[in-house]
Amino acid sequence: MTTAPRHREDTYAQAANAAVPNAAVPNAEAANAEVPTTEAATAEDGSAPDRRVVVTGRGVVSPLAPNWPDTWAALLAGRSGIGDITGFDVQDLPVRIGGEVPGFVPEDHIARHVVRRTDWTVQAVVAAARMALREADIEIDEVLAPRVGVAVGSIIGSTRVASRNAMAMRDEGYAAVGPQVFPTMGISSAAEVCLELGCRGPSAELVAACATGTVCVGEAAAWIREGRADVAVAGGMDAFDRLELAAAARARVLSRRTGDPAAASRPFDRGRDGFVMGAGAGVLVLESAAHARRRGATALAEVAGYASTTDAHHLTAPAPDAGQAARAMRAALAAARAAPADVGYINAHGTGTRLNDDTELTAIRQVYGDHAPRVPVSSTKSMTGHMLAAGGAVEAAVVTEVLRTGAVPPTLNCDDPEDPALNFVAHTAQEHDVDLGVSHSFGFGGHNAVLVLRRLRG
Repeated sequence: MTTAPRHREDTYAQAANAAVPNAAVPNAEAANAEVPTTEAATAEDGSAPDRRVVVTGRGVVSPLAPNWPDTWAALLAGRSGIGDITGFDVQDLPVRIGGEVPGFVPEDHIARHVVRRTDWTVQAVVAAARMALREADIEIDEVLAPRVGVAVGSIIGSTRVASRNAMAMRDEGYAAVGPQVFPTMGISSAAEVCLELGCRGPSAELVAACATGTVCVGEAAAWIREGRADVAVAGGMDAFDRLELAAAARARVLSRRTGDPAAASRPFDRGRDGFVMGAGAGVLVLESAAHARRRGATALAEVAGYASTTDAHHLTAPAPDAGQAARAMRAALAAARAAPADVGYINAHGTGTRLNDDTELTAIRQVYGDHAPRVPVSSTKSMTGHMLAAGGAVEAAVVTEVLRTGAVPPTLNCDDPEDPALNFVAHTAQEHDVDLGVSHSFGFGGHNAVLVLRRLRG
């Protein structure tokens, strides 16, 4: 985790950790105000540079498509990516559905020898990073490399490599363990991304349960705001196999609607019975606004605010009072210098589990009050399933496109909403003029993380 220098005043990091009551959050008149930076980070004329953080590229591998444009098109069309699992044997399991990734060919993005020694999660995040850099139209050369950071994370990681080799060693002995297993089965995805892309700035593998993707984006944005990087590749990735599916089923957090896969993920619907496992990767390219402007890049949105809190309540259940989730929402808005009434869209965590959805709705009601019914709230997990660490990064990409197009993707299967007064964008996409969008991510262990993104004009 990164922290701001102690001497900085009114920093992004300090604002992000403040619990600001609704009435105390100022309206966003200072959307384009310069953010204080460290003394070492100065412009050529000696003044403080523009350290606002902007998104310039997005890369996605999802159950809907192996790229971002087709994933977005499928989301708007309300198409489910959830189906019967075909990648491994599930006949003896009580849950036999999930969001697998169709059409993803790792060799389209990574050399074959790298594919042979790496786990799918590494392949997917490297592919997503390459696609995001391509959209950003940025090349990491020898001059830029020391100023490019990488923050990525995975919940499950490369456990499949460990499991396969453990079984091989059991059946065939010591010699069956591959020479690359030791460095590969550990948490090394950030290093793999740096190796593949040539990034030499700060790097970290961050893990915060299902909030991982959001935390990686938020912390990488802090690197840029603090002047430690000009560009960052940030996001998350995860996959699942028999073990992960069985473990989640044993924990009774998965939907048992095995006979109707497309209807299984039901965020905020009274008939929900658990989430659906999904695989994927999501990466955003972040830059300081000054760096993006110098190279003539198209800024897709501003990362205006971020905050994270922890419930310290239970290993799996969220705190029922939703206090810390609400505090993260308020603090992220405070960091963006925005009020709840400024928010035009919420991409909800919305997993479809009974406790998560109830707690998230409680927090939304606490923070947004009378404005809550006027804010479209949708859960794209109704179509992708829960991509675990990838979810927050992919959903942040969704918010950037909502800001750009005004098109809000729907929540599928929300037939009988838990809170009928709220607009869950049920079944069909809607049009809304959105200047400020919010993405929520909550995870086991009480991890809460919130991103606020702002539309850039002109």
